[in-house]
This record gives sequence, C-alpha cells and structure tokens, in this order.
Amino acid sequence: MKIRCLIVDDEPLALDLLETYVNKTPFLQLMGRCASAIDALAKLENVDLLFLDIQMPELNGIELSRTLTHGPKVIFTTAFEEYALEGFKVNALDYLLKPFDYEEFLKAAHKARHWFELEEKSQQKLPEKEAFIFVKSDYKIKKIALQDILYIEGLKDYVKIFLADQPKPIMSLISMKALEERLPADRFLRVHRSFIVNMNQVHTIERSRIVFGTIYIPVSEKYKPAFQDFVSGRFLT
Repeated sequence: MKIRCLIVDDEPLALDLLETYVNKTPFLQLMGRCASAIDALAKLENVDLLFLDIQMPELNGIELSRTLTHGPKVIFTTAFEEYALEGFKVNALDYLLKPFDYEEFLKAAHKARHWFELEEKSQQKLPEKEAFIFVKSDYKIKKIALQDILYIEGLKDYVKIFLADQPKPIMSLISMKALEERLPADRFLRVHRSFIVNMNQVHTIERSRIVFGTIYIPVSEKYKPAFQDFVSGRFLT
C-alpha cells in the first residue's frame, strides 16, 4: 500500500527535509511540494496525506485543513507547540514539532499507515444479506444478528457473546481471531486482547474505558491507536 503525499511549507529547507524523509520511506509516495497553502489547494486531487506546516501567509495550515471535509488526512509540521490542541480539533492524524528527526517522522508516518489500513479494512464489510452469524452453543447452532451484539469477551478457546436485552451471554468454542476476521471492521473493533466491541452499541466512553451500564470494557495500550482513530474519524467539534 502506497500513501500518496503532498508536502506543504513556506520554508525551502523544511520542504527539502520533508522530501528526503518521504522518499526514504517505502510506503510513502511524494506527489508534489508546495510553498504555500494556496498552492496546495490546486494539487489536492489524488493525494491521501498532507505534511502541512501551520504558520504560513495568506492561508495557514489550520485554515486549509478545515476545508478538507472529504479530502486528504493531515499531519501537521510546525515550530509552535501552542498549535497542537488546535491541530487535533481538526482531526489531524499527528503533530510533528520542529525540529524533528527521521525517527519522529517515521513514527507519525506509521500512524498514518495504520489509519489508512484500518479505513481500507472497514470497506470489507459483510454483505447486507449477511447481517448475522451462526455459532455453535450448548450443542445447538444459534443465529445471532450483528446489530444485537454489545461486545465479545474471549476466554482461552471460548468466547462469550453479550447481546442487547439478553441477560446471559452465548458461549461458543471459537477463537477471538476467527471472529475478528469475520466481523465487519466498520462496526466491530478489537479494543483489548480479551474484548471485541460493537461500536454501534457504544454510547459512553470514560477514561479509556467503554461503558455498558455497570460493565467497563478497558481499551488496552496495544489497541488504543486504532480505537482513537476510529473515534476521531467520527468526532464532531
């Protein structure tokens, strides 16, 4: 997977450095370089990701990013730390504080790649006619509507499938990995080694925990980036 990039900065040396970093990163493809946000407006077609400076004349990076409702994603690059909060308010994927080295750049690039991979996976849904699954439980085969699933808890070789308006979970001899691969990624998200959650059923998130009534599902560090990407992509500010 190649992520098509545009680099935007009014400082030539900063553009040169970004070009070097992009060209040495195998999964990035440089589509062009712009010395202003105004120039970038004409080159956004077929671009997936902007490395975007914030403080620029005429139109700054924050103002440009606000116009990208359905356009490329953004990683901000700036020398001013006070812009960080404003950057995340417009759903930037990351924020690089100048001067940054290649290791910091690569970390942000990997975060972007993870977001695009997650987005690509979310397009691989079950067809509408397959809005349910069959599982073996108590020597029976049970049909479960996907929309009824709250969350799934893994217990070694078993899983517990918790359903809305049903007090007891359905237990089945199946692996979490097999379930995760089968469930549509635009609705079901692995948030912990032991938990998959139906994000359509999530109404409250509290301190990196998902709340289902009196049940708190932890979001572990390993799965937190994907969880944050999922939420930020639907976050209204």
